[in-house]
Amino acid sequence: MPLAEQHNQLSVEDYLEGERQSEVRHEFADGSVYAMAGASINHNQITANLLTSLVTHLRGTDCRPFSSDLLVKTSKDHYRYPDVTVVCDDQFIDDYSTDSPLILIEVLSKGTHQLDRQIKRLEYINLPSLQEYVLVEQERVEVEVFRRNQGWQPSYYYWDDVVELESVGMSLSVQAIYEQVRNGEVEELMQQVETYSADKNNA
Repeated sequence: MPLAEQHNQLSVEDYLEGERQSEVRHEFADGSVYAMAGASINHNQITANLLTSLVTHLRGTDCRPFSSDLLVKTSKDHYRYPDVTVVCDDQFIDDYSTDSPLILIEVLSKGTHQLDRQIKRLEYINLPSLQEYVLVEQERVEVEVFRRNQGWQPSYYYWDDVVELESVGMSLSVQAIYEQVRNGEVEELMQQVETYSADKNNA
């Protein structure tokens, strides 16, 4: 999710106290706080699709998916709000945060590409508990998965592919991730599917 303006330097304690009372979420890095800006319809749709699939798959297990309201502590002076977080075995710091996510997912936007791909990725993969980090493009159809057991080398998935979240034994089609998303590539691919189906029925 995009980040807005930067505020004055704060201690971790002051940040956490303020965050409990604030109506606006803020990320924290090296004494600076960054307000979380609003997300697009496509961003929200992708996040909803992911959460719905994860809730269904993880029901009855010791793992739970959370939206971007769960705070993730990535180091002693860095706190982030990933778009989707999966936590297992109730590994929480308190009622608001965790430092032990199993899976983290970020939905990319033009304003967050560098932050999510470089800065946050390096923070996230240093978390001992993390097994998979997922990046989802919202302007085009592309899902990128970094896995600990593959040395954090990226694997890419496109329209006809199935994404494997190995740490929770879940298979999720790329088409399900982009269901009801409205961008140029999705609409073009859907049109191709409709044309193929029509031609097949008329054959």
